Amino acid sequence: MLYDGLAVVVAIIAIAVLLWALKTLFRRGWFLGWLKGTLGLVLVSIAIVIGLLAWDVFSYEELLGDTPVATISFEELEDQHYQATVVYADGEEYQFDLKGDQWQLDARIFKWSPSLARFGLKPGYRLDRLSGRYYSLEMERNAERTVYELNPSQSSVDLWRWFKSIDQQVPWLDALYGSATYVPMSDGALYEVNLSHSGLLSRPLNEPAKQAIRRWQ
Repeated sequence: MLYDGLAVVVAIIAIAVLLWALKTLFRRGWFLGWLKGTLGLVLVSIAIVIGLLAWDVFSYEELLGDTPVATISFEELEDQHYQATVVYADGEEYQFDLKGDQWQLDARIFKWSPSLARFGLKPGYRLDRLSGRYYSLEMERNAERTVYELNPSQSSVDLWRWFKSIDQQVPWLDALYGSATYVPMSDGALYEVNLSHSGLLSRPLNEPAKQAIRRWQ
């Protein structure tokens, strides 16, 4: 009897809800109001996503020819342990502890198709990662690795990663990953990092850097 009674109560509630729903459906103007409210929420969501995209795009710089994007210098703290000082093109300076024998700098690049580039659209870039590497394969596998993310996306919206995932479907814009080849670290060495349409290139600026490259070669 208990469950029969509960079933009857639930059925009555169901009928009441059904009658309320039917009354709402047949009320004049309800659909237009619902449609406006739904459209408004969709537009607010789109505006938020576009705003986050704009915030992410703001972190990229325009590439003007073979551009020096940073300098990096090294101070040896102990064997295979260096303090790297990275100075961006705008003068901002950051320091990182790098373990290993070599360093590498990576960048994210947006590159327009030639047909759009003719209208003056320049590639954009964002320095992405700085990492150290050991000469020894055994140490590379087992020793402490140091990798730093330089300019992480400030929101869950990552425009470059999204374009990278659909790269073959967007013929007018390429999302590329540029990496400078691994270059030796040495006490007092100073390098300049240039970014061209083909990727990142490093150039020794002082004698310790030039000697390090000669020893490495």
